Amino acid sequence: MTREAAAGDTARAPEILRYTAFSDDPEGGNPAGVVLDAGGLDDAAQLAVAAGLGYSETAFLTAAPEGLGEAGRAFTVRYFSPLAEVPFCGHATVAAAVALAERIGAGDLLFATQAGPVPVTVGERDGALRATLTSVEPQVTAVADADVTEALAALDWAASDLDPGLPPRIAYAGARHLVLAAATRDRLARLAYDFDRLAALMRRLDLTTLQLVWRESDSVFHVRDPFPVGGVVEDPATGAAAAAFGAYARTLGVVCAPVTLTLHQGHDLGRPGVLTVELRDGDPRSHVSGTATALPA
Repeated sequence: MTREAAAGDTARAPEILRYTAFSDDPEGGNPAGVVLDAGGLDDAAQLAVAAGLGYSETAFLTAAPEGLGEAGRAFTVRYFSPLAEVPFCGHATVAAAVALAERIGAGDLLFATQAGPVPVTVGERDGALRATLTSVEPQVTAVADADVTEALAALDWAASDLDPGLPPRIAYAGARHLVLAAATRDRLARLAYDFDRLAALMRRLDLTTLQLVWRESDSVFHVRDPFPVGGVVEDPATGAAAAAFGAYARTLGVVCAPVTLTLHQGHDLGRPGVLTVELRDGDPRSHVSGTATALPA
């Protein structure tokens, strides 16, 4: 290999950033990879980067299509888990938005995702950058009793472990999640499931995660997200599922807009994080906010 060719390969190597989202503590939240210039990476290379990092998702940014958004502040974004591409990822969106804001300034961004356009606003609060993403149009649909039974069997939950006030549904706000509500905080804390059995069900139903929730109060919830289809036992803080849960809570009348929900996630993993979901009057979309903190390479 010539010196020039070697230099060219080095020039094309992407810079891989590491951030944790939904926490201002490097030991909390959900780590994500961020590649701000992924133009030289094909699908296989992006998957290889994501697998090498081992985080639940990595975001890969390229220039947005011409005419979409403000020049220099609109990007096409793809998300890869260690095993596969996913249509949308909330925590990697927050991480990428904060990484961009640190380089080009706070303000409005537009991410073109496979799920659709996702506006993101980054502002400063209490000395820290905070990103708010606006989900695509959500949907909440029924789930077959047989599929709920299979999910409970994979989780080793009994039907009596469910909260009857929060019935199972499939919720979508960029990715599909099965929402199951635990009757007690203890039930939520004791998570040990059949990885392969749950993954098989999730692939059949085209689910990204299970959104397991426990209601602490009218607007405060604790959540956990098994993610076997991504090759990850549990996602520590899940923005896409938080957006979907906001749609679930609104659709089922659990809350009435305008309202802000607080979701605590990652505590049972030792990586605590906080996600806020704002539901606005007259706007069916979910607005999910959180901080992000750079991690050492």
